[in-house]
Amino acid sequence: MTSPKLQTEMTEQGAQTLVPGVKPIKQRDRLQALMDAPMIPTRMQKPCNVGLFDEDARNQLDIFIHGKGRAGS
Repeated sequence: MTSPKLQTEMTEQGAQTLVPGVKPIKQRDRLQALMDAPMIPTRMQKPCNVGLFDEDARNQLDIFIHGKGRAGS
């Protein structure tokens, strides 16, 4: 079985091999990949201490504990 002769083309970087069935990556494809990527913050984000996620409110359970017993005793 003989392998097919691969084509080449000259570019600024030198000779490039063209592989059958593989399309070159274009600038549009690179930009689309950047747009599809998740956004990352440019600086540190503040914690979400509101409602269900309020960790400060969760730490106030000691007001329901009387002495050394359980809550409500």
